[in-house]
Amino acid sequence: MGRAHPWAVVVVLCVSILIVNVDTTILNVALPTLVRRLHATTSQLQWIVDAYAMVLAGLLLVGGSLADRFGRKRFFLLGLTVFAGGSIGSAFSGSVHVLIACRAVMGAGAALTMPSTLSIINDVFRDPAERARAIGAWAGTSGLGIAIGPIAGGLLLARFWWGSIFLVNVPIVIAGIIAAVAIVPDSKNPAVDRSDPGGAVLSIAGFGLLLWAIIEAPTEGWTSPIVVGVGLASLTVLASFVVWEARSRHPMLRLEFFADRRFSIAAASETLALFGLLGALFMQTQFLQFDLGYSPLQAGLRILPIAALLGVTAPASPLLARRIGPKLTAGAGLVAIAGGLWQIAAISTVTTTYGDVVPGMMLIGLGAGLLIPTATNSVVGSVPRGNAGVGSASNGVAFQVGGALGVAVIGSVLSTRYQDRMSTALAGRHVPATAAHAIIGSLGGALTVASDVGGTTGKLLAHAARAAFMSGGKTSLTVAAGVALGGAVLVLARLPSRAARHEPDSGEKTEQLIGGG
Repeated sequence: MGRAHPWAVVVVLCVSILIVNVDTTILNVALPTLVRRLHATTSQLQWIVDAYAMVLAGLLLVGGSLADRFGRKRFFLLGLTVFAGGSIGSAFSGSVHVLIACRAVMGAGAALTMPSTLSIINDVFRDPAERARAIGAWAGTSGLGIAIGPIAGGLLLARFWWGSIFLVNVPIVIAGIIAAVAIVPDSKNPAVDRSDPGGAVLSIAGFGLLLWAIIEAPTEGWTSPIVVGVGLASLTVLASFVVWEARSRHPMLRLEFFADRRFSIAAASETLALFGLLGALFMQTQFLQFDLGYSPLQAGLRILPIAALLGVTAPASPLLARRIGPKLTAGAGLVAIAGGLWQIAAISTVTTTYGDVVPGMMLIGLGAGLLIPTATNSVVGSVPRGNAGVGSASNGVAFQVGGALGVAVIGSVLSTRYQDRMSTALAGRHVPATAAHAIIGSLGGALTVASDVGGTTGKLLAHAARAAFMSGGKTSLTVAAGVALGGAVLVLARLPSRAARHEPDSGEKTEQLIGGG
């Protein structure tokens, strides 16, 4: 049935992937609420966001290989079930640490779901042009999910408690499971290598240690022995992961794929773009609520320029890539993202208004719409169809690593600058330890203390905290713009101008027999 109505399959898969990607950013608009309700610090906010991305990135490749070997539809359904369970746990979390753990469970479910969706599309659409359009729809939906997350979160928080941003996943997942059972075809490639749990453990451990060092550095000190030690340990573990994959008979990450620049450069471009996109959203949603005083719904709606431009541009980007080539399309996307980040950084002061940042947000949305479908099609199209699960999982890893590092690095640069400014402002003043901890811990904490103090002192504290936050935002977004611009240079210098064409390999032929192709 699914192969007779392939676009119906795409709709089911895209709706499912939409909700998985919405959860990458839906939490951003609730961050100020979590500061107030759970008393979360800035570093804890980063962990709440990044726990999802860290586990998702670490398990995606294992999920892709398992789906290839044992059945893509089966793991798609399993992933949705685990994702729903994690969503319920997150919704009813009573503390920051429980919420972080449940977000990690959601990441595990997403890791089983995401590679299966793209693999099923790759199996259902055998014509390269049709497959490119289907992948474009998938990639556009993925990017749209990231962009509309803050809007969806704002709508829910306007009427319900903060846990609703997770509980809303459950009915959508149930509908997706029912539709998938009815129309999505199954396929697999039993000739694919068995899974690589050792590689998964090393990747999660190395990535987790790296995130810890970056996120906790503002609190512990960038040159403190524990941060330096954990940072070096992370690099050692990640190097061990590469060595393990190079020597393994069944690696979860096929290092030979990176020899093809259509794979490696396109994946790198996604990582660098998502670094800026998700890092900027982490900062902007707090700016809109804490600095400008918008409600979660108002803040979410004001992210709409990113979502609108991305939604309009993404469907057209495959056509543009066929006309001018993926190199120029992806390069233009990264230049636009860099320009948007630079514009917002340039005008970031305590007097900045929403209208001031709209041009930059529009450029970011335009750039993401150009880049994401183009790079995704390049990554997935560069691997044999028999390895579609691993190829699509690698694409997902590029997304999640970029997003997680963006939140970690931009959040830490922001936090370092904010803490330095506020520590200087509080120096020599007799401030209770509890209040000082709240003030230095986050902008939200400082504004709460300012509200409690009231009067002229409270107003001066609130102004100083907002000024310190915007100073950190200027520095962090300038870093993000530099990263995106570096990605543009890399793409224009190294990404081939035309897509690769693969002949079916032996594994692919086996899959075609089993999958009914």
